Amino acid sequence: MKRTILFTLLTLWAGVAIAQKIVEKSGDASVLKGQTQVNVEYDYSSFGVGKFATEQEYLDKKYAEYEAEEAGKGKRFKESWLAARKNRYHPKFEELINKGMAGKKMTFGEYPDAKYTLIVKTTFVEIGFNVGVMKKPASVSFQYDIVETANRGKVLASMTQNNVPGSQMAGFDYDVGSRVAESYAKGGKMLAKLLGKKLK
Repeated sequence: MKRTILFTLLTLWAGVAIAQKIVEKSGDASVLKGQTQVNVEYDYSSFGVGKFATEQEYLDKKYAEYEAEEAGKGKRFKESWLAARKNRYHPKFEELINKGMAGKKMTFGEYPDAKYTLIVKTTFVEIGFNVGVMKKPASVSFQYDIVETANRGKVLASMTQNNVPGSQMAGFDYDVGSRVAESYAKGGKMLAKLLGKKLK
């Protein structure tokens, strides 16, 4: 019995580890070698949320549900959902990628004059939940494209990373934004690890 449980846990852990792995689809991220600043932009133009094929479908459903409970609650939810991008997700991603790249003397952020731009495209979000006695981590899938800032049509490297989990160890991730923010943090951390190897 114990052996079966251990095998199941190891299988699940291996599945999560594989899912988080960054897969290099095309090009070579080593093009960033020698750069001190890299511009970062975020793309939320097309992604699913849980069982919903599009973000808009999810927002419409939640808006209607919250407004039925209390006038104005749906509007507040939508505003909070969208504001979390700039207020939570972007800072978390950049904090962790910059921490990982500190040894390379390379900084990622809002640098519109930088030669290269990293486009962080969100392709799927699972919001997870935390109700105290039970919880499920959030997860986010990403596509990372490195392009010439002056020529966005020229993709120099493209990578994907699926189902990056987001959860706070202390368990205080009761709201969606805090859980999803941790997925962006982990994504930034793992991308820094990959780039660190590529830019030796």
